[in-house]
Amino acid sequence: MTKTVIHRFLAALIVLVAAASSADAQKPKFDVSGTWAFEVQTDQGAGSPTIAFKQDGEKLTGHYSGTFGESDLTGTVTGADIAFSFNASVQGFSLTSTYKGTVESDTAMKGTVTIEQVGGGTFTAKKK
Repeated sequence: MTKTVIHRFLAALIVLVAAASSADAQKPKFDVSGTWAFEVQTDQGAGSPTIAFKQDGEKLTGHYSGTFGESDLTGTVTGADIAFSFNASVQGFSLTSTYKGTVESDTAMKGTVTIEQVGGGTFTAKKK
């Protein structure tokens, strides 16, 4: 390889790395750790659970407290996208609730919820 070819290759590589870094820098990064007050609306009714999150990178763990009792949860936060779920036992039935949404700021998020065997709805949440 000639020096010119090597220099062009290195220049192209630098441009690609810079573009990738720029794209990562444009993705919003949120840390949702803390206690959140949720407002959930479904066809079956409304609820106001409290959820405490602990975030480690993109990994999310936490604890749900609300209409379905108490339950630990797991999920992810990737950029502004959040997803988490938990299992609960209600009147002898096991239900899985799955939340998917968007973190709008360090103190607000919204999205959808799917409750196995019950249906779906929407949620908003504010950090306490």
